[in-house]
Amino acid sequence: MKTYSDKRDPTGIAWQRYSLHGETMGTRYSAVFFAAPGADEAAINARLFAAVDEVDRQMSNWKPDSALNRLNNAPVDQWLAVPDELFTVLEAALSVSRQSHGAFDIGVGNLVSAWGFGPGEGHIDEQRINGLKAQAYRPATDVLEIDSLHRRVRKRATIMLDLSGIAKGYGVDQLARCLDMLGITRYLVGIDGEMRARDTKPDGQPWSIAIEKPVRDVRDVMGVMELSDAAIATSGDYRHWVEHDGKSYAHTIDGPLRQPASNRLAAVSIVASNCMFADAWATALLVLGEKAGIELAQKRGMTALFVLHHGDGFQEISVTDGELSGDPPAVQESVRDD
Repeated sequence: MKTYSDKRDPTGIAWQRYSLHGETMGTRYSAVFFAAPGADEAAINARLFAAVDEVDRQMSNWKPDSALNRLNNAPVDQWLAVPDELFTVLEAALSVSRQSHGAFDIGVGNLVSAWGFGPGEGHIDEQRINGLKAQAYRPATDVLEIDSLHRRVRKRATIMLDLSGIAKGYGVDQLARCLDMLGITRYLVGIDGEMRARDTKPDGQPWSIAIEKPVRDVRDVMGVMELSDAAIATSGDYRHWVEHDGKSYAHTIDGPLRQPASNRLAAVSIVASNCMFADAWATALLVLGEKAGIELAQKRGMTALFVLHHGDGFQEISVTDGELSGDPPAVQESVRDD
């Protein structure tokens, strides 16, 4: 793998830049870091891959034998011990769900599949969607029971869990943890645009993160954000979608409405202390929409970038530590059944 010339920071310490990557979760992970010359890149990358592969093996809906699918297929009212990593993510997911008034819900697995985004899908099943709409909606917070003492979970009703809105962010945190354990303290790690940075580059400059323009079938940069000791995650309507009867539907599901989120938001980027929560909150605020999402970000003191569809272009609204920059959009949103 390619390495780069040594760098020197203001203290005079010699650094070398390393760039590693690999495949995971149907996409790619990356790690750029500074360390002493001569680091064993192959060994480090093997550790990185093992970290994200463990997340994928536990939390994938696409792997029939994943720990998540064992939980999905477990009988109702039966306690099931789950791996620590999966337990951590389930606990965090339920917390964000409660704090977002149900906008983030991991209990939408059947809806994800019915709308064409699950394993082996790719088309919308209207009959299945109508059947799900006819049923009383029960979010994961109502169905899952968590036993923190024994690290186990049980379902009070049949439910199909989907962690696609949080697992990737947790995978990024595991990449960061891996480098931390190796004593590497200056890095930028990521999985498909979800990023986490520690410290700065040796010259004191923060890490530069490209913010992608939310345009389908085009990879273009809309802006750059500087990051240090923080994580960023983005959820949007421009990466994964299906076409049906002349209409386009993005992959983020609004559980109470039993359909993909439909509002003016093209993308939401969240900056947080870790990528797991940034990932989940980006999804939650995208579902809430341009009015409720911005208001909740302000109320919770979050740092977020909202990109709205505006005519043929986009409108950007920033919230920094709860403070709004730019005029909020005038909208009339549909009533949510929370």
